[in-house]
Amino acid sequence: MRYLITGAGGMLGHDLISALDARDVTALTRADLDITDADAVAAAVAGHDVVINAAAYTNVDAAEYDEATAESINGTGAGNLARAAAAAGAIMVQVSTDYVFDGTATTPYPESTPLDPVSAYGRTKASGERLVAEGNPGRSYIVRTAWLYGQHGGNFAATMLRVAAQRDEVSVVTDQVGQPTWTLDLARQIVAMLDANAPFGVYHGTNSGQGSWFDFARAVFSEAGLDPERVTPTDSAAFVRPAPRPAYSVLGHDAWLAAGIAPLRDWREALAEAVRVGAVGDGAVRDGATRTESAPTA
Repeated sequence: MRYLITGAGGMLGHDLISALDARDVTALTRADLDITDADAVAAAVAGHDVVINAAAYTNVDAAEYDEATAESINGTGAGNLARAAAAAGAIMVQVSTDYVFDGTATTPYPESTPLDPVSAYGRTKASGERLVAEGNPGRSYIVRTAWLYGQHGGNFAATMLRVAAQRDEVSVVTDQVGQPTWTLDLARQIVAMLDANAPFGVYHGTNSGQGSWFDFARAVFSEAGLDPERVTPTDSAAFVRPAPRPAYSVLGHDAWLAAGIAPLRDWREALAEAVRVGAVGDGAVRDGATRTESAPTA
């Protein structure tokens, strides 16, 4: 089997390379392949058996002002890959997002939930799902994920560790709930799905359990041996952003169970290992869920 990874320079892309260690893998970064170029995509996909698309326009707020660019990557680019995969007789894995839902649920979203994005980013990722299903029908997987952190990029967990060294206190929102997900766990799950010849369709690739950004921050502090009381609660009103953030991003995992594959482990267990092995990235702020504050001094 020959595997092609697009978006190989990102957090998930790096971990997909690790999860596919010792296999025949072509790993292409954004600089290597412009997925909006259909001819270049067709040439890159030819000769591969599996295409895993981890390339995406992920600047949620910028997408509100430039939806066309986000659509060209998240929608058109994904469709290009799917059509090229179909021409090559290859399997397609499209990585998608919780943002394809409206974020107003109170129980985990089943994989079959109708899409209802409320942001430009969500609309473009929903477009990508549709174009992949149409472009490579019957041989595609959609893997939705959320709240990613990992060793090879900016993410919330890394930001918390960086902020902890700079500030006495950090305020984090309590009214956004989701599933912190380690990219290495997700990468391994995608490989397990492929190895098991799981039925094609939609899967939710998030660690199990749920928590708020506040819960996530306190867990990061605790796992790093820091005082979690330094994390204080606030709400989303403190962070006015161009794009709406889902209040509830918990995804259900029934498709894994139906395929005979165990869902990803609990997010706290994954976080404990990730912190222990130093796999929480470079600390760049990307989610807009935190506000740092210095403690008062006399």
